Amino acid sequence: MATKDPTYLFSKVKKARIFNNIRSLYQLDKKTVLDVGCSEGHYLACFGPGSLGLTIIDEHVELGRAHGLEIRNQNVEDPNFSLDRKFDAVWANNFFEHMESPHLFLVRMKQCLKPDGLLILGVPVLPYLPFLTRFKKFRGAYAVSHINFFYRKSLIETVRYAGWDVHEARLFYFKNPFLDYCMNLIAPHIYVVASPKENFKYAEKRLKSLRGYSTYTEDSEVTSQP
Repeated sequence: MATKDPTYLFSKVKKARIFNNIRSLYQLDKKTVLDVGCSEGHYLACFGPGSLGLTIIDEHVELGRAHGLEIRNQNVEDPNFSLDRKFDAVWANNFFEHMESPHLFLVRMKQCLKPDGLLILGVPVLPYLPFLTRFKKFRGAYAVSHINFFYRKSLIETVRYAGWDVHEARLFYFKNPFLDYCMNLIAPHIYVVASPKENFKYAEKRLKSLRGYSTYTEDSEVTSQP
């Protein structure tokens, strides 16, 4: 089938209205971007020089490299995950809903960004209006491989409670935020744009509940412990 051809997918992404709106608004074609869950690199090919893609599928690494892209086989949920450089932006589209530990991912991505860096997180969301699930376009959140489910509001709060300032959360079908806002009730996919919150610390009650969990308590960025 034509839609399975990687070359076709590269071409399709370059023409995609929503992606091009986001890329233009945030000048991603001029920035170094960490593309998490990059597949064969369809989005990665549209970012600035020095961008890097991550995947856990060897075939995707090979196909992406054949297109001249820098792609590594690394799992961001590995406790030993680290990178040798920082980026202007992190792009993670159709990835967050698959993760075992979404909150840990949000915390970890701060370490991958330069000062003033941005996180752009694209996630299929549950429709506010239940009858919309009768239409295939609005059932993306229910894919069998998904293990996390969000409404637009719960997605925003999940990002905020991991220490991010959320600047936008919309479909980006229109560049104009007001026009896009009118679509929030029916948008099947939301892109959250956020930056790390300065001096973020969990509430003391939260810190007490985390004692004994070294993954958190050893990370000075997310706790107030000395």
